[in-house]
Amino acid sequence: MTGYPLKELYEEVAFIAYYFHWPHREIMDLEHRERRRWCEEISRINRSISGDQKKNIFDID
Repeated sequence: MTGYPLKELYEEVAFIAYYFHWPHREIMDLEHRERRRWCEEISRINRSISGDQKKNIFDID
């Protein structure tokens, strides 16, 4: 079994912390799927506000 890629984990944590200002421990306590879901939701909100429909790294096909 391999772990979750560290680079992606850092990206997710930084993304959520930047937009929601949640503390590190709270973000790290989230399950992987829930953390990814918050990243997707933040991205959706940003696209809606900016009118930009380009895909971003947290979009799931």
